[in-house]
Amino acid sequence: MKTCLRIPRILLPVKDSVYWPVIACDQFTSDREYWRRVGRAVGSRPSTLRFILPEAYLGEEDEERIKEIHENMCEAMIDGWMYKLDRGFVLTERTTQSGTRRGIVAAIDLEAYTYGAGESSPVRSSEAVVPSRLPARVAVRRGATLEFPHALLFYSDKKNKVMRMLEYEDLEQLYDVELMEGGGRLTGYFIPEDLAADVAAALQTRGEPSFVVADGNHSVAAAKAYWEELKEGLSERERRTHPARFALVELVNLYDDAVVFHPIHRLVTETDAEAFCDYFSSAVPCRREGNVLYPRLSGGAEAVAKTDELIEKFLRSNVGKVDYVHGERELTEYAARENCAGVALAPMEKEDFFAQLKGGKNFPKKTFSIGEAREKRYYMEGREISYD
Repeated sequence: MKTCLRIPRILLPVKDSVYWPVIACDQFTSDREYWRRVGRAVGSRPSTLRFILPEAYLGEEDEERIKEIHENMCEAMIDGWMYKLDRGFVLTERTTQSGTRRGIVAAIDLEAYTYGAGESSPVRSSEAVVPSRLPARVAVRRGATLEFPHALLFYSDKKNKVMRMLEYEDLEQLYDVELMEGGGRLTGYFIPEDLAADVAAALQTRGEPSFVVADGNHSVAAAKAYWEELKEGLSERERRTHPARFALVELVNLYDDAVVFHPIHRLVTETDAEAFCDYFSSAVPCRREGNVLYPRLSGGAEAVAKTDELIEKFLRSNVGKVDYVHGERELTEYAARENCAGVALAPMEKEDFFAQLKGGKNFPKKTFSIGEAREKRYYMEGREISYD
């Protein structure tokens, strides 16, 4: 069976450092102090912070920030911040409060990925992609020499056969680092090319989809959009091998014991909090704690769709903005601010996850998250995308 995976040459930092890996750019979007703390901690040290645009700052000097990101990537290669592995995958072990989550860092073929409604493919988005959220991400990728992934993709392996394949292999340890800001610990092991080929074959299942983007949907969609833009100027031969055709991701078993679905809560800001709570509670029975509402809705797509529908209706007639918050504690903290209110949602079940996406279906945007905010993927591995 033809696989939609590619065995890449991965870049890693020359030295293990707590300052190198930072959390995904789409986290803590309402908490700039988080990113200020990270910036102060990193200082002038080599760090993936220099290769990303935290979404907390989107809309403020984006062009200048993106230009600086591209310059930082070039300087990092010239100054020898990273070294390149032989072709292979990386086995990751991420230890957090939810347990130890294991993943495989590999590259996917973007020609095998779709996100449009009704489009069936081996690699699928899990949620609808919002076109307005793509331009900044595409701009970062356009002109970049490197990519650093925060996307997690699910594969379905109830019997855990892929990880059992690797259990008795004597794999070389690549890094072992404590993560900043309570992110837990991250350890990586090298899977050489011959073994990686066997792993790729075992990962590729019959039927579609084989892989689902569980986290980082807009990041992968931006990589696809850039590839569609770039390939127009390439020959057929160049299209087959150009490194931008592929995107580095981490593949995680849906049935990994440490994979825990957490809801993504809704936060309405710059609004009349009392009016919003009254409006929402009149439509759905809720328990209220402060300015946080706990609707009596089951977890999953239907509850998210209903919540988003009510928020959208409220905002048509009232001032306010909506934000998406990972973690109930964070939601409670943000909702306590002036002119803010939150809706706390229940988690989704794992069962039938893949079945719900067959035929090109998507969950509503921001239906679920894997782990709490600090358990999200940290940037560690990189790859060259302008040449291979």
